[in-house]
Amino acid sequence: MKSEIMKVGDMNGRDDMQIDEPKGLDLNHLRLYYGKLFPYADMFRWLSYGNDGKHPACDNSYINRREFSFTLENDIYIRYQSFNNATEMENSIKEKCPVKIDIGPVYNVDLAKRTAYSKTGPVERELIFDIDISDYDDVRYCCAGGDVCLNCWPLMTAAIKVIDVALRDDFGFNHILWVYSGRRGVHCWVCDSKARRLGNAQRASIVDYFRVYKGGENSLRKVSLTGPVLHPFLVRSYTEVLKVIFEEKLLLNQKLLSSDERCQRILEVIPDDSVAGELRDKWQRNQRSKSKQDIDIVRWDQLKQMLQSGKQKVQALRRCVEEIVFSYTYPRLDVEVSKHMNHLLKAPFCIHPKTGRICVPIDPNNCDDFDPRTVPTISQLIDELNVGGMRAGSENDWERTSLGESIKFFRSSFLEPLLKSCKDELESSYSAKLQQSKNSLSW
Repeated sequence: MKSEIMKVGDMNGRDDMQIDEPKGLDLNHLRLYYGKLFPYADMFRWLSYGNDGKHPACDNSYINRREFSFTLENDIYIRYQSFNNATEMENSIKEKCPVKIDIGPVYNVDLAKRTAYSKTGPVERELIFDIDISDYDDVRYCCAGGDVCLNCWPLMTAAIKVIDVALRDDFGFNHILWVYSGRRGVHCWVCDSKARRLGNAQRASIVDYFRVYKGGENSLRKVSLTGPVLHPFLVRSYTEVLKVIFEEKLLLNQKLLSSDERCQRILEVIPDDSVAGELRDKWQRNQRSKSKQDIDIVRWDQLKQMLQSGKQKVQALRRCVEEIVFSYTYPRLDVEVSKHMNHLLKAPFCIHPKTGRICVPIDPNNCDDFDPRTVPTISQLIDELNVGGMRAGSENDWERTSLGESIKFFRSSFLEPLLKSCKDELESSYSAKLQQSKNSLSW
């Protein structure tokens, strides 16, 4: 088949080509990883959605209409790759040894023959979300850019909790995979059949459902919670997730009110200058207080008391507390990734080229305990393989490494329930066709 090969630098300005420039991976380690640890069969079963079996309702053309892309050494980028089976995918990855693998949509034609058709385009694609912690640089003071630590990682925890609950409870999706990006953020794959078949307009509507940021990059008030009553989704997000993470994690970890400059950032959100000035004066008077309470907690309590007291009749002031919390903690999505079917996204179990960490799944039910610093690196896994090789063998090499728990979680919590659902849908579809055929014959 023909693939489209290009340099990474040639992809600038194309919204479906955003990738990390590969640097720093040991190709010998990478060959060992692909040779012994990468879960080819599981990945292929996932992306086939039940169409890799012998059931009469299977679409045998499904998987070879799925786009994969490889980023190779020296910034070589290969697009429009597809595979007929898991063995073919495994052999291609082992042969090319990509430093990065991206997954794209399912097209309307076999990608190997796409140049023979006048009209080709995506017809199916998981609903995906991409959240980078670098987009929170204006509200975190511990790190910047791609750097991350446990003081700012709760921002990613908040994003997972808010979006996961909304996708399940508000939209009715069930098969959702959260993945650590390997460096600075998280990816979300919504894999229900009804999610995969959404058009661009429907995807944009879902993105709009999550949108609360109204101001531009230089706007002081980035969030505007309008209306007499907040949407139930926003109320739930605030009370169950955002308020807790703001007050118990970020307020202290980021020292959000410990300096005049940081206080000013929050005071500028208050729309009434006299109230903001009164609060500023109070903070300046007690900034040398000998109270045993942390100054951030004291000042936050004073702000809440002043804005939410009975004398504040203006709704904009009473709601200002919520707006501050949303401004600092609400998920910041890369909306273009979610709105368009043709966007490619890094595959789970890839290796981040700058950190060497594996893109492992995250359990949304236990995301508070996820620590990006403990995610295994490729060099760590190779060391574990070498040590494990001296012990009794196991059925799979990955079982002898710290990657094992991630693959087991992927299988038990995501893949097996998903494939069961796919099987049920195939059975239902096949039964419906049989019944339709019987009805037409009887007529």
